[in-house]
Amino acid sequence: MFARTFWDDFADYRRTIDQVFDNVYSRRSPNNERQATFTPAVETGWTDDYLNLRVVLPGVKQEHLKLTAQGTQLIIQGERKAPENFGKEGTVYNQLSYGNFERTLDLPNGLDVDQMQAQLHDGLLDIRIPVAQAVKPKQIKISVGGENHKTIAA
Repeated sequence: MFARTFWDDFADYRRTIDQVFDNVYSRRSPNNERQATFTPAVETGWTDDYLNLRVVLPGVKQEHLKLTAQGTQLIIQGERKAPENFGKEGTVYNQLSYGNFERTLDLPNGLDVDQMQAQLHDGLLDIRIPVAQAVKPKQIKISVGGENHKTIAA
């Protein structure tokens, strides 16, 4: 009989934690199989003229993707399909999530969503939303008073 080591206990602990997360962050298919939900990661960045969003969507095709602007919300919907004929039934160990997804992002005021652009490339959806001209900072010219300068009484 082998003596248990720290690493054996650690591996058991890790499997237990993995099972907890699998149970919390998974859903059941119609035939009651557990499926992990897919929630795409999003990163944002500002320039003086644009809000840039990048959504990580590996394996998602354009025909399975929908982008909707409604009020101050941006809704990203789609489906990432599992590969067909990847392995015999019961022999595939899967750590990737597949299925339908929806991600709703609250957009700040002052964006021109009518001029929004989106491009899907290399598993990334890049979205560029211009800042509306009305909310961009404007430089105000300051004049120097002279002889014709009127003062405001306090």
